[in-house]
Amino acid sequence: MAGYNYVIGDVQGCFEALKALLKEISFDSNQDFLWFAGDLVARGENSLGALRFIKKMVDQGCAATVLGNHDLNLLACARGIKTAKAKDQTQDIIDAIDSDVLIDWLRRQPLCLMPNAQTILTHAGIPSIWNAAQTLALAKEVEAALADDDFEVMDAFLKTMYGAEPALWSEDLTGNIRLRVITNYLTRMRLSDADGGLEFSFKDALDEPMPEGFKPWFEYESQASQTHQIVFGHWAALAGRRVSAQIQNVDGGCVWGEQLLAYRLEDQQCFAVDNPMFG
Repeated sequence: MAGYNYVIGDVQGCFEALKALLKEISFDSNQDFLWFAGDLVARGENSLGALRFIKKMVDQGCAATVLGNHDLNLLACARGIKTAKAKDQTQDIIDAIDSDVLIDWLRRQPLCLMPNAQTILTHAGIPSIWNAAQTLALAKEVEAALADDDFEVMDAFLKTMYGAEPALWSEDLTGNIRLRVITNYLTRMRLSDADGGLEFSFKDALDEPMPEGFKPWFEYESQASQTHQIVFGHWAALAGRRVSAQIQNVDGGCVWGEQLLAYRLEDQQCFAVDNPMFG
Protein backbone atom coordinates (compact mmCIF):
# COMPACT_ATOMS: atom_id res chain seq x y z
CA MET A 1 0.00 0.00 0.00
CA ALA A 2 1.34 3.41 -0.97
CA GLY A 3 1.71 5.92 1.81
CA TYR A 4 0.52 9.50 2.17
CA ASN A 5 2.30 12.85 1.94
CA TYR A 6 1.48 15.41 4.62
CA VAL A 7 2.56 19.05 4.79
CA ILE A 8 2.97 20.04 8.45
CA GLY A 9 2.47 23.66 9.47
CA ASP A 10 4.73 25.78 11.66
CA VAL A 11 5.82 23.60 14.61
CA GLN A 12 7.71 26.39 16.41
CA GLY A 13 9.01 24.01 19.05
CA CYS A 14 5.56 22.67 19.97
CA PHE A 15 6.89 19.14 20.33
CA GLU A 16 3.93 17.72 22.26
CA ALA A 17 1.52 18.98 19.59
CA LEU A 18 3.69 17.46 16.86
CA LYS A 19 3.64 14.06 18.54
CA ALA A 20 -0.13 14.33 18.98
CA LEU A 21 -0.58 15.25 15.30
CA LEU A 22 1.46 12.29 14.09
CA LYS A 23 -0.71 10.05 16.22
CA GLU A 24 -3.84 11.71 14.81
CA ILE A 25 -2.82 10.92 11.23
CA SER A 26 -1.49 7.46 12.15
CA PHE A 27 1.86 8.40 10.67
CA ASP A 28 3.84 5.39 9.47
CA SER A 29 7.50 6.24 8.80
CA ASN A 30 7.81 3.16 6.60
CA GLN A 31 5.35 4.45 4.01
CA ASP A 32 4.24 8.03 4.78
CA PHE A 33 6.25 11.23 4.20
CA LEU A 34 6.19 14.56 6.06
CA TRP A 35 6.92 17.92 4.47
CA PHE A 36 7.54 20.64 7.07
CA ALA A 37 6.67 24.23 6.15
CA GLY A 38 9.49 25.77 8.20
CA ASP A 39 9.70 27.54 11.56
CA LEU A 40 10.61 24.29 13.26
CA VAL A 41 11.77 26.18 16.34
CA ALA A 42 11.03 29.17 18.58
CA ARG A 43 8.51 30.05 21.29
CA GLY A 44 7.09 26.56 21.80
CA GLU A 45 7.82 24.48 24.87
CA ASN A 46 10.57 22.25 23.44
CA SER A 47 12.37 23.52 20.35
CA LEU A 48 15.41 21.36 21.07
CA GLY A 49 13.34 18.18 21.23
CA ALA A 50 11.36 19.08 18.13
CA LEU A 51 14.49 19.91 16.14
CA ARG A 52 16.22 16.66 17.12
CA PHE A 53 13.09 14.68 16.25
CA ILE A 54 12.58 16.31 12.85
CA LYS A 55 16.27 15.99 11.96
CA LYS A 56 16.11 12.28 12.80
CA MET A 57 13.10 11.81 10.51
CA VAL A 58 14.79 13.71 7.67
CA ASP A 59 17.94 11.62 8.14
CA GLN A 60 15.80 8.46 8.03
CA GLY A 61 14.30 9.56 4.72
CA CYS A 62 10.69 9.98 5.81
CA ALA A 63 10.59 13.79 6.06
CA ALA A 64 11.92 17.01 4.53
CA THR A 65 11.71 20.64 5.56
CA VAL A 66 12.07 24.14 4.21
CA LEU A 67 13.55 26.89 6.35
CA GLY A 68 11.42 29.60 7.95
CA ASN A 69 12.37 32.98 9.37
CA HIS A 70 12.70 31.59 12.92
CA ASP A 71 15.03 28.84 11.70
CA LEU A 72 17.22 31.42 9.98
CA ASN A 73 17.19 33.53 13.13
CA LEU A 74 18.43 30.51 15.10
CA LEU A 75 21.33 30.16 12.64
CA ALA A 76 22.24 33.82 13.17
CA CYS A 77 22.11 33.40 16.96
CA ALA A 78 24.14 30.19 16.86
CA ARG A 79 26.81 31.97 14.83
CA GLY A 80 26.95 34.83 17.36
CA ILE A 81 25.53 37.35 14.91
CA LYS A 82 22.42 37.94 16.99
CA THR A 83 21.54 37.30 20.62
CA ALA A 84 18.80 34.75 21.19
CA LYS A 85 15.70 36.36 22.71
CA ALA A 86 14.37 34.73 25.86
CA LYS A 87 10.87 34.48 24.35
CA ASP A 88 12.22 32.42 21.45
CA GLN A 89 13.30 29.67 23.84
CA THR A 90 16.11 28.53 21.55
CA GLN A 91 19.14 29.12 23.77
CA ASP A 92 19.06 25.48 24.87
CA ILE A 93 19.67 24.45 21.24
CA ILE A 94 22.75 26.67 21.11
CA ASP A 95 23.94 25.26 24.46
CA ALA A 96 23.16 21.61 23.63
CA ILE A 97 25.90 19.00 23.43
CA ASP A 98 24.87 18.29 19.82
CA SER A 99 24.41 21.96 18.89
CA ASP A 100 27.08 21.93 16.17
CA VAL A 101 25.48 18.90 14.53
CA LEU A 102 21.99 20.40 14.68
CA ILE A 103 23.05 23.80 13.35
CA ASP A 104 25.15 22.30 10.55
CA TRP A 105 22.18 20.18 9.52
CA LEU A 106 19.77 23.11 9.71
CA ARG A 107 21.90 25.37 7.49
CA ARG A 108 21.83 22.72 4.76
CA GLN A 109 18.02 22.60 4.48
CA PRO A 110 16.29 24.23 1.48
CA LEU A 111 14.01 27.26 1.27
CA CYS A 112 11.84 25.69 -1.43
CA LEU A 113 10.70 22.13 -2.09
CA MET A 114 8.45 20.37 -4.56
CA PRO A 115 6.58 17.57 -2.74
CA ASN A 116 5.29 16.44 -6.13
CA ALA A 117 5.29 17.68 -9.71
CA GLN A 118 2.21 19.83 -9.10
CA THR A 119 3.03 21.27 -5.65
CA ILE A 120 5.58 23.81 -4.46
CA LEU A 121 6.31 24.54 -0.79
CA THR A 122 7.97 27.54 0.82
CA HIS A 123 7.59 29.01 4.30
CA ALA A 124 5.85 32.29 3.43
CA GLY A 125 4.59 31.70 -0.12
CA ILE A 126 5.65 32.84 -3.57
CA PRO A 127 5.24 36.41 -4.85
CA SER A 128 2.97 36.92 -7.85
CA ILE A 129 5.94 38.13 -9.91
CA TRP A 130 7.83 34.81 -9.73
CA ASN A 131 7.07 31.55 -11.49
CA ALA A 132 7.79 28.14 -9.96
CA ALA A 133 11.08 27.48 -11.78
CA GLN A 134 12.34 30.97 -10.92
CA THR A 135 11.42 30.45 -7.25
CA LEU A 136 13.39 27.20 -7.07
CA ALA A 137 16.41 28.79 -8.74
CA LEU A 138 16.42 31.88 -6.49
CA ALA A 139 16.00 29.74 -3.37
CA LYS A 140 19.09 27.79 -4.39
CA GLU A 141 21.14 30.99 -4.36
CA VAL A 142 20.40 31.49 -0.66
CA GLU A 143 20.82 27.79 0.07
CA ALA A 144 24.29 27.83 -1.48
CA ALA A 145 25.42 30.67 0.78
CA LEU A 146 24.03 29.03 3.92
CA ALA A 147 25.58 25.65 3.16
CA ASP A 148 28.94 26.96 1.93
CA ASP A 149 31.95 25.06 3.29
CA ASP A 150 33.47 28.44 4.16
CA PHE A 151 31.57 29.65 7.22
CA GLU A 152 32.58 33.22 6.38
CA VAL A 153 30.27 33.07 3.35
CA MET A 154 27.31 32.06 5.52
CA ASP A 155 28.17 34.59 8.22
CA ALA A 156 28.47 37.42 5.71
CA PHE A 157 24.97 36.68 4.49
CA LEU A 158 23.50 36.27 7.98
CA LYS A 159 24.98 39.63 9.01
CA THR A 160 23.14 41.37 6.15
CA MET A 161 19.99 39.22 6.27
CA TYR A 162 18.02 41.58 8.51
CA GLY A 163 16.25 44.51 6.93
CA ALA A 164 13.19 45.37 4.87
CA GLU A 165 14.97 47.14 2.02
CA PRO A 166 14.99 46.82 -0.87
CA ALA A 167 11.31 45.88 -0.66
CA LEU A 168 10.96 45.10 -4.36
CA TRP A 169 12.61 42.34 -6.35
CA SER A 170 14.90 43.22 -9.22
CA GLU A 171 17.01 40.86 -11.28
CA ASP A 172 19.72 43.54 -11.07
CA LEU A 173 20.24 42.96 -7.34
CA THR A 174 23.58 41.38 -6.45
CA GLY A 175 25.47 39.87 -3.54
CA ASN A 176 24.05 39.53 -0.07
CA ILE A 177 21.46 42.26 -0.66
CA ARG A 178 20.01 40.06 -3.41
CA LEU A 179 19.98 37.11 -1.02
CA ARG A 180 18.24 39.21 1.65
CA VAL A 181 15.43 40.13 -0.73
CA ILE A 182 14.96 36.52 -1.85
CA THR A 183 14.88 35.44 1.79
CA ASN A 184 12.32 38.10 2.67
CA TYR A 185 9.97 36.88 -0.07
CA LEU A 186 10.28 33.22 0.85
CA THR A 187 10.27 33.49 4.65
CA ARG A 188 8.71 36.83 5.75
CA MET A 189 6.17 37.87 3.09
CA ARG A 190 2.53 38.56 3.90
CA LEU A 191 1.46 41.70 2.02
CA SER A 192 2.66 43.10 -1.28
CA ASP A 193 1.68 45.75 -3.78
CA ALA A 194 0.77 45.16 -7.41
CA ASP A 195 4.44 45.26 -8.44
CA GLY A 196 5.46 42.70 -5.82
CA GLY A 197 6.83 45.23 -3.33
CA LEU A 198 6.71 43.95 0.25
CA GLU A 199 5.23 45.38 3.45
CA PHE A 200 6.34 43.80 6.72
CA SER A 201 4.37 45.40 9.56
CA PHE A 202 1.00 43.70 8.99
CA LYS A 203 0.49 40.29 10.65
CA ASP A 204 -3.24 40.29 11.36
CA ALA A 205 -6.30 38.54 9.95
CA LEU A 206 -7.63 39.28 6.48
CA ASP A 207 -10.58 41.32 7.77
CA GLU A 208 -8.29 43.83 9.51
CA PRO A 209 -7.39 47.14 7.81
CA MET A 210 -4.20 46.88 5.75
CA PRO A 211 -1.72 49.57 4.75
CA GLU A 212 -2.90 51.48 1.69
CA GLY A 213 -1.77 50.00 -1.60
CA PHE A 214 -1.06 46.56 -0.15
CA LYS A 215 -2.98 43.30 0.04
CA PRO A 216 -2.11 39.65 0.68
CA TRP A 217 0.42 38.34 -1.83
CA PHE A 218 -2.00 35.59 -2.90
CA GLU A 219 -4.72 38.02 -3.99
CA TYR A 220 -2.75 39.01 -7.08
CA GLU A 221 -2.75 36.94 -10.24
CA SER A 222 0.12 34.59 -9.62
CA GLN A 223 2.54 33.11 -12.12
CA ALA A 224 3.44 30.16 -9.90
CA SER A 225 -0.15 29.26 -9.00
CA GLN A 226 -1.06 28.97 -12.65
CA THR A 227 1.16 25.90 -12.90
CA HIS A 228 1.46 24.60 -9.33
CA GLN A 229 -0.37 24.37 -6.04
CA ILE A 230 1.40 26.63 -3.54
CA VAL A 231 1.50 25.44 0.08
CA PHE A 232 2.86 27.77 2.77
CA GLY A 233 2.87 28.46 6.51
CA HIS A 234 4.10 31.60 8.32
CA TRP A 235 0.79 33.52 8.62
CA ALA A 236 -0.85 32.24 11.80
CA ALA A 237 -3.87 34.52 11.46
CA LEU A 238 -4.89 32.58 8.33
CA ALA A 239 -5.41 29.51 10.55
CA GLY A 240 -4.82 27.00 7.78
CA ARG A 241 -7.15 28.69 5.32
CA ARG A 242 -7.60 27.29 1.83
CA VAL A 243 -6.95 30.53 -0.01
CA SER A 244 -7.95 29.19 -3.43
CA ALA A 245 -8.01 25.94 -5.35
CA GLN A 246 -4.28 26.42 -5.95
CA ILE A 247 -3.10 28.03 -2.68
CA GLN A 248 -3.21 26.41 0.79
CA ASN A 249 -2.02 27.79 4.12
CA VAL A 250 -0.97 25.31 6.82
CA ASP A 251 -0.12 27.55 9.80
CA GLY A 252 -2.78 26.84 12.41
CA GLY A 253 -1.25 29.12 15.05
CA CYS A 254 -0.26 26.22 17.28
CA VAL A 255 2.35 28.19 19.21
CA TRP A 256 -0.33 30.77 20.09
CA GLY A 257 -2.60 28.14 21.62
CA GLU A 258 -4.45 27.16 18.47
CA GLN A 259 -3.85 24.10 16.27
CA LEU A 260 -1.07 22.24 14.51
CA LEU A 261 -2.09 21.18 11.01
CA ALA A 262 -1.27 18.41 8.56
CA TYR A 263 -2.42 18.86 4.97
CA ARG A 264 -2.63 15.59 3.03
CA LEU A 265 -1.61 16.15 -0.56
CA GLU A 266 -3.30 13.09 -2.02
CA ASP A 267 -6.85 14.22 -1.20
CA GLN A 268 -6.31 17.80 0.09
CA GLN A 269 -7.73 16.85 3.50
CA CYS A 270 -6.58 18.83 6.53
CA PHE A 271 -6.02 17.24 9.95
CA ALA A 272 -5.61 19.25 13.15
CA VAL A 273 -4.82 18.83 16.83
CA ASP A 274 -5.09 21.35 19.62
CA ASN A 275 -1.89 22.38 21.37
CA PRO A 276 -1.91 20.20 24.52
CA MET A 277 0.19 22.78 26.37
CA PHE A 278 -2.84 25.10 26.42
CA GLY A 279 -6.29 24.58 27.87
